[in-house]
Amino acid sequence: MNGRYKRTVALGGTFDHLHKGHKSLIRKALQLGDRLIIGLSSDEYLSRWRKDHSVNGYEKRLEKLKSFLSELNVFDRVTIVPLDDPFGPSASDSAISVLVVTADTLKRALEINKIRISKGLPPLQIYVCNFILADDGAPISSTRIRKGQIDGEGHILEVNQ
Repeated sequence: MNGRYKRTVALGGTFDHLHKGHKSLIRKALQLGDRLIIGLSSDEYLSRWRKDHSVNGYEKRLEKLKSFLSELNVFDRVTIVPLDDPFGPSASDSAISVLVVTADTLKRALEINKIRISKGLPPLQIYVCNFILADDGAPISSTRIRKGQIDGEGHILEVNQ
């Protein structure tokens, strides 16, 4: 399968309340390569590591992600895999050459490269994306959407003004 791809990019996340920031991250990853592997946090993984707030289930998050990828007409370039640990396939898949992260997950990316080197694999090129800001200048996040502060486009909700 890898023979027809020149550059494989990976990114991972929970992608709860798929928002403008997530979409920007995915678009950037698609620009950096011709194949994209998206690790989507499994419910089991989240139950072990997530804070006390509720997150939509895997199937709902998967469907939203698939819908967005279909809108972009890139589904044939993307593979979505469940993430059951913090590293996913990026730590062991020799076909992956680029990892897209945010400042929040840069430390994890550096850990992944240490694991890859210990396995005799080349380190990944790490591309750090800037956060997309809401109308109030703070980053768009699923937590802020869940709290009712902003919508998925980063617009301040009336109740908070």
